[in-house]
Amino acid sequence: MKLSVVILNYNVRHFLELCLRSVKAATSDIPSEIIVVDNASEDDSCDMVKTFFPEVKLVENKQNLGFSKGNNIGVSKAQGEYLCILNPDTVVAEDTFSELLKLYNTKDDLGIIGCKLIDGSGTFLPESKRNIPVVKAAFKKMIGDSKYYYANHVSENGAGDVDVLVGAFMFVKKDVYDVVQGFDEDYFMYGEDIDLSYKVLKQGYKNYYFGGTSVIHFKGESTLKDKNYARRFYGAMQIFYRKHFKRNYLFDALVWLGIRMAYVFRKHAKLETAEVNVYRLVSKEINPKLQSVLGKEIVLDSDLETIQPNNEIIFDTNHISYKKMISLMQDLSVGKKLTFKILPKDSSFIIGSNDSKGRGQIITF
Repeated sequence: MKLSVVILNYNVRHFLELCLRSVKAATSDIPSEIIVVDNASEDDSCDMVKTFFPEVKLVENKQNLGFSKGNNIGVSKAQGEYLCILNPDTVVAEDTFSELLKLYNTKDDLGIIGCKLIDGSGTFLPESKRNIPVVKAAFKKMIGDSKYYYANHVSENGAGDVDVLVGAFMFVKKDVYDVVQGFDEDYFMYGEDIDLSYKVLKQGYKNYYFGGTSVIHFKGESTLKDKNYARRFYGAMQIFYRKHFKRNYLFDALVWLGIRMAYVFRKHAKLETAEVNVYRLVSKEINPKLQSVLGKEIVLDSDLETIQPNNEIIFDTNHISYKKMISLMQDLSVGKKLTFKILPKDSSFIIGSNDSKGRGQIITF
């Protein structure tokens, strides 16, 4: 088997369904398997997987075991030569995995490959490529200067070696994952991807960012930024430093300060509350049930130039590919201040998020 896609889920049933539909489309021509590990969700995630995706390997944990352990359990079931560690609140293009498989065979000593991540508004997520968070970089990021934290030597649409890739999407050979013993289970949430990336580098492999394919990461869903976020994140950074560097009392003090100040500087995007027109792409065929729910105008793909700023687009993936949708999100997000939602193929809900820091919206019909 060529590829195992491992998805760790916790209480994001609708985002997981969208993710799985995109992954199925992206693996249709690849000998592959999909493994969903559920960390004791309280919604109907597991029932949904069993009903709509019976071919998926489902692991139902009896408690929330955290990100590292949950993913390691999934990988232990994997039969593929390659792994993709994937968040449930992501959407991949039809050629994402095939592009990365080709890339892996063209370069020597590859460790982890990451790709360009965008949020639900089509905006690039800079954590797609990062540097090792040495004390200087971590401190400057804490006060709002991310120049040293993110890997700015590679452009968002470019490609090149980077230190750290994000756990929402990691493409790696299973042999490499096994050599470094996977995610360190001392981390419950946050920091595991930094640790894994660093362990791969220490084994002599190169981590690589590839901006030639884009993946949507709604981000606010699988890692909701609640009041404990700062404590978990900076606590994970303490674990990382203690494992890989000499104890740094300055950084410990900065962590203490960061936990207390993080929410002073954290700003959430203000969502548009005014009435907007909604445009559904891209079919001539009108779904009366959908129209009755929204009661908005519907236009065709060919009429994109007529869409005015401050409106909303619904991508109907019954009639548009995921790759086309992701490309349009990035193109249309520039200048027009549009919002986006997705109607997954063969589904009865619309889903999207305008803010990478908060919850998205789900409309069922």
